[in-house]
Order: sequence, then structure tokens, then C-alpha cells
Amino acid sequence: MTEQTMTIRQMCDAFDVTPRTLRFYEAKELLFPRREGQKRLFTKRDRARLKLILRGKRFGFQLEEIRQLLDLYDKGDQQLTQLTRSYEIAQERLVELERQRDELTTAIDDLQDQMRWGEKMIASIRQSKNAAE
Repeated sequence: MTEQTMTIRQMCDAFDVTPRTLRFYEAKELLFPRREGQKRLFTKRDRARLKLILRGKRFGFQLEEIRQLLDLYDKGDQQLTQLTRSYEIAQERLVELERQRDELTTAIDDLQDQMRWGEKMIASIRQSKNAAE
């Protein structure tokens, strides 16, 4: 192995993924490791692609969106098309994440209100019980 390639184990260690994950991305034609017998050798390009795949997944991009963005890399326009489309998808995703955050904030506030009410009810019942004894 050279510094130009990494084995599946090295990729797993470097990116904190499982071999199954790498094989899945390979089957979905997102990664294209070289083969030497049964051995998969991942190139610098594969490492860059995996980094982008994992980042896209963390942001909630769908695999098909990620594939389309990766395919735009080879367009030959100094990545302008890829970067522009990535930015557009990121804007859409940011709006969705902010909406989800707002919904979570509302749910958390409501739950905290219910818990405060519950605390008061528990204290009131305990106080009534102690007064009755």
C-alpha cells in the first residue's frame, strides 16, 4: 500500500465508518475503489468523495442529491456548477433544519410547561395528604 491508497480498514479508522458502509457506498456507485484481488484500495479521490458524502449525510442531504453533486465535479467548469448546486441545496436544507429547530423549541417549551404544572400538582397533592395525616 502506498500513501496514495488506503485499505478498507484504514478508511474505516480514518472516517469512523464500518466496512459495510463503505461497501454500501461502493454499491451505490458513490465510491470507486481499485481492486487488487479481494482487496479494495481507496484513492485520494475516494477519500475526498467519502468526506463529502458524510458531510452531506450529516446535513440531511439524500444520497441521490449527494450523487448528483459528486457527479457535477467532473463538469469541467472549475466546480462552478457543483458549488452553485451545493449552495442551492444547502439553502433549502437550512430552511428545513431551522423549521425543525423551531418545532423542537416549541415542543421543549410545552413539555417544560407541563412538567412545571405536574410539579405543582404533585406538591399540592403531597401537601393535602400531609395535612390530612
